[in-house]
Amino acid sequence: MHEFSITESMLSMALEKANEAKASKVIRINLVVGELSGVVGECVKFYFGFLSKDTIARGAELAFEIKPTQVRCHKCGNVFTPSDHNWACPECHEASIEIVSGRECYMESIEVE
Repeated sequence: MHEFSITESMLSMALEKANEAKASKVIRINLVVGELSGVVGECVKFYFGFLSKDTIARGAELAFEIKPTQVRCHKCGNVFTPSDHNWACPECHEASIEIVSGRECYMESIEVE
């Protein structure tokens, strides 16, 4: 259900920026979403259709850039993409890691007329 509040915030920000640009229509909203964010794109699209119906963003395309999960090994500094359920470093085999990419969830840009 967190997609509803995410979509509501994203739409509000897009409308604010479109208003600042004196735009008459929002054509496209470009979103960046990490694999680990838990955001379901289809849910965002559904809520967007409902929330934007009486706004200048009605019918705008939502474009999702999916950021893959990347982690950094604390021991050797190697940055890698975990495979399956194996999050151990492929270089030194340590499991002490930090997530460096994959939790993103933001609006990168909007396209307006």
